[in-house]
Amino acid sequence: MTGRRDFSDKERLGRGRWAQMSGSRTGRFLTYLGRTIWRLRLRLGIFLAFLLAIILFYVTPMHRVYRRASFLGGGSKFVVILAANQGGGVMEWKGAREWAIERDSVRNKKKYTKKWGYDLEIVDMSTKKRYAHEWRESWEKVDTIRNCMRKYPKAEWFWWLDLNTFIMEPSYPLQKHIFNDLLGNTYRDINVYNPLNISHPFESPHLDPPARSANGDGRANSIDLIIPQDCGGFNLGSFFVHRSIWTDRLLDIWWDPVGYEQKHMEWEHKEQDAMEHLYINQPWIRPHTAFIPQRKINSFPMGACGENGEDSRIHYSERDRDFVVNMAGCEWGRDCWGEMYNYRELSNKLNRTPWEKFKDGISDQVNKIRGQKEENAEGG
Repeated sequence: MTGRRDFSDKERLGRGRWAQMSGSRTGRFLTYLGRTIWRLRLRLGIFLAFLLAIILFYVTPMHRVYRRASFLGGGSKFVVILAANQGGGVMEWKGAREWAIERDSVRNKKKYTKKWGYDLEIVDMSTKKRYAHEWRESWEKVDTIRNCMRKYPKAEWFWWLDLNTFIMEPSYPLQKHIFNDLLGNTYRDINVYNPLNISHPFESPHLDPPARSANGDGRANSIDLIIPQDCGGFNLGSFFVHRSIWTDRLLDIWWDPVGYEQKHMEWEHKEQDAMEHLYINQPWIRPHTAFIPQRKINSFPMGACGENGEDSRIHYSERDRDFVVNMAGCEWGRDCWGEMYNYRELSNKLNRTPWEKFKDGISDQVNKIRGQKEENAEGG
């Protein structure tokens, strides 16, 4: 009995303490807080889950794992091939501007591929001399693509980019920008835009229906080569190749030394002229070749193809936020570094975060007020 009285006394003592504390301001606050949390437990749980998702997918590298996984984001299916010359000049020494162009271009592609989980292959073109009796500069991209297909056996699409390119909109994933609607973003019939006036399609009765059709078989899974066209024809400064048996055959014929020996003096644009020659003369090429509007992956600055003024099909548009700009031909009388610098700064400006825009707005206002004060001081 005594033990029971002692136990009950202790319990009454504890309850008395809580009663005293609950009557205080701290106790009332804790009670109110507990009841509020319990009442809002569902909303609070959703908020904490949302916060945890943000931490996992944006603060940690988890989002890169998600974007790269083939069964989720699909980034591992794409390889970006960048032609560089990090080992030094091939035909001449590189100066500070050339190194600066390469540094900015490489950094731009590294940032983009890291963001979306793509592989990046930086090719040092100075080490690609395959034959002692010839120098097939720029033809090397054909052999490089074959080597990349062997190096990345699980990749499906390979995107070639020349060094003088800059990805202006790093927030555009290739899947959403192009490949989720491949038929809608490309066209098979070259007559849609045909600067070379190529006769299309073939009319021979001996060919199968896809070879005689202006749009091939009309299916997305038969597209193995995606090329933009500029004012002069095919442009291979930015193009896509798909892994397939057809592509293996194309690369073998495209790289064939026999064709090079016979035509390399006539083909001013080397591998581009060779590709045009194959498209014009080989019926099996066309059913698997698709064209893409140039500004989709290869916009030009006004200095390129600008003889007839601005062309809305070719030249970069800041208003439309074009994906990639290619300073094609800038080494012939234009300032490559100046163009690269200007587009880099424009890209940084267009892709500022809300906080960066706010800070820039404050800075602009401060500079404006400061300038007005200086003008008033000079006027006084």
